[in-house]
Parts: sequence; C-alpha cells; structure tokens
Amino acid sequence: MAKKLQDTPMLDQLESGPWPSFITGLKRLANDGKEYSDMVVDLLGQLETSYQTKKGYWKGGTVGVIGYGGGVIPRFTELLDESKKPMFPAAAEFHTLRIMPPPGMHYDTATIRKFCDIWEQYGSGLIAFHGQSGDIMFQGCTTDNVQPAFDALNEMGFDLGGAGPAVRTGMSCVGAARCEHSCTDEGRAMRMLVNAFLDDMHRPALPYKFKFKVSGCGNDCMNSIQRADMSMIGTWRDDMKVDQGEFKNYVETKGRKWIVDNVITRCPTQALSLNEDDTLDVKNSDCVRCMHCINVLTKALSPGDDKGISILVGGKRTLKIGDLMGTVIVPFMKLDTDEDYEKLEELAGEMIDFFAENALEHERTGEMIERIGLINFLEGIGLDVDPNMVTQPRSNPYIRMDGWDEEAKKWFERKAG
Repeated sequence: MAKKLQDTPMLDQLESGPWPSFITGLKRLANDGKEYSDMVVDLLGQLETSYQTKKGYWKGGTVGVIGYGGGVIPRFTELLDESKKPMFPAAAEFHTLRIMPPPGMHYDTATIRKFCDIWEQYGSGLIAFHGQSGDIMFQGCTTDNVQPAFDALNEMGFDLGGAGPAVRTGMSCVGAARCEHSCTDEGRAMRMLVNAFLDDMHRPALPYKFKFKVSGCGNDCMNSIQRADMSMIGTWRDDMKVDQGEFKNYVETKGRKWIVDNVITRCPTQALSLNEDDTLDVKNSDCVRCMHCINVLTKALSPGDDKGISILVGGKRTLKIGDLMGTVIVPFMKLDTDEDYEKLEELAGEMIDFFAENALEHERTGEMIERIGLINFLEGIGLDVDPNMVTQPRSNPYIRMDGWDEEAKKWFERKAG
C-alpha cells in the first residue's frame, strides 16, 4: 500500500509565491502511485523536519560503481527514532548519480525520455538538468540500485561525472552550434579535455576539485571566470567588425539619444563614439571584448575574424579566502589546428600536475596561487610572464618603475629567440 503524504505546512509555503516550486514537482512524484513514490513521500517528511528544526540530516559514506572512485554522492539519513531506526525509511538512502552531459548540453527528446524511464525504474524520478557543476543530477537512489542504474545509463553512452578531490565534469556553452558570437569550437575543446583527463575524473587523486569550463565569448555563459580553475574564453585580436549601414538603421530606428545612453556611454573603456553622420567609430586598442555593444547591436557589430581563446586560472566560489575571479595567464591562443589543441591539452596537464604536487588538502588552484604567488605558478607550469596579461602598468608615484625598460628588453629578446 502506497504511503500517504503527511502534512508539510512549512514546505507548502514554498508553493505560495509567484514562481514554480520544486515542492510541487516532488508532490507530483509522491502522488504518482509508482514504486518510487514512497521514497519521495519520506523525502518530503525529512525535508519538512529539516525546515522545522533548521538542521540537515544527511551524512555521507562510501557508495560507488565498479571501476570508479567518484561520481556518486552518498546520502544516508541521520534522522532516527528512539529505537535507532530511520524515521523515514523509504528515503533512508538517497544517493545522487552525477552523469556527464554532452558538450553544449545537446539532447533529443528520445534521450531525455529514456533518462526518465531509467530513473523511474531505479531511482526517485527526480532529475536536475543541470547541477552547478554541469552534471545531470539523478537524485534519489538506494545503494543496491546505484550499479544497475549506472549500467543502464552507461549503455546509452553516458558516463559518470566527477566528484570528490578530482577533475570535475567540464562545461561548455552551446557556442558555435547556435550562437553567432562564438569565437572558438567550444565542444571540441571540452571533449578533448574530458577525454584527456578522464582517469583524473573517475579516480580522485588530487588535493581538491579542479574544474574546466569553456565559453565561446566574453559573455561567459558558463560563468567560467568565477567558477573554473581553468577557464577558456573565446575572443578575437583584430578589429571588431562594424556594418555601418546596419548601424545607421539602428540610429534611425532607436534615435541618437538611445544609442548614446544604451551603447556609447556604457562602454567600460569609452572605446566607442557616435559621429555626426550617424556612423560609429571604434578605438579597437581600447576595446576589452566585454560584448555589451555587440549584444545590443547584434546586426551592426560582430567579433573580428582572428579568433581564439584567452585562458584564465583560479576562479572559485567562497571557501578559505572568499570568491576569486580567474587570472589571465594566456592572453590569446589560436585553436585552429590539431597542434593547437595538443598545446592546450599539454598546458592543462601541466596545471593539473602542478596542482597535484603543490596544493594543500582542500585547497583550490586560486587559493594555491594566492599562497605561493603567481610568478611561482607560471614558472611551475612553464609559462613566461607576458605583459599582455596586464592592460597597462600602474603609473601612480608610489610604484618604482626604474629597471622596467631593461626587463621589457629581456622579454622581447626571449620572444625573438
């Protein structure tokens, strides 16, 4: 006999606002009358208890599949009655399988329906597209069902993602498949990195997590600059392309004041100017590829033709020393040939190896760089300091600049040699 959904007054409040609520979805699963419904009924009971007591009641453990050291997030209940038995036994085990999505997150409906069928058979029916790490999150599974669920998903061609102190599941934007702003082949870069470091993903052996993310332009739809240990951002190094005819159409349609207020004055480096004849001047040497003007005037403006990527390291959310944005270590790299991709893979390998050997336990790449210094990190991965990493040197009177000319001369000599 199916379990009856108990009263959940605090969770019910989450359905009272104007936005869709995950509680509504859980209640639908709980009332489906299928095998997984009891699990979701007890999940709601435990969640209601957590809201009432303001405490979490999940603990970790060791759950996995044959041949893998990560990819499954174990969750066992700590909410026990007086006889030390789970108060909500159907949800006493509620493990999550992290499954790697395809680059750019491309699916067809047949694939998604198959996912749903598998998870209704082996899990709770609850799937998240996607978790913050990019994985498809198959949430709610007993220990006994973890292996057969993975086998069914693996038969479809999908693999476990990263979990624990390992290379985590990479993410790339939809990019060239659908976006006219794309400056690189995001899918190829992501797939190459996943294939190259798959062992580091499935068998955790690092001090802490290491993430790759690829965004095709400065809009950074993957939030890689603030979330990835190695971030790749599509960019260009020649002039931005301007269709003056289309720009004049914008001026005629929107008006000069609108163009000034919404485009010209919002350029962070003041690289744009509106001429008397309703054409646009772009000071490309000042352009920082922020994408704002291109986003607003899509028909008139577009990225240049000499495209590639910038590479940043050290992005992360709050842990030991707060949020960190990525630091540029390669201002521009072409990704046109097989040799270019091999160079990218080699650099990524150097970063992971240096991180594995020099980071402290539970320390991200950005925190390691803060501790040892960027110069030591660049030396460790075999990269020369590049003045293009910095827009311009500081010029206030409190900075000594004697000797800079000699250092610049050395840099140019290294480049020439």
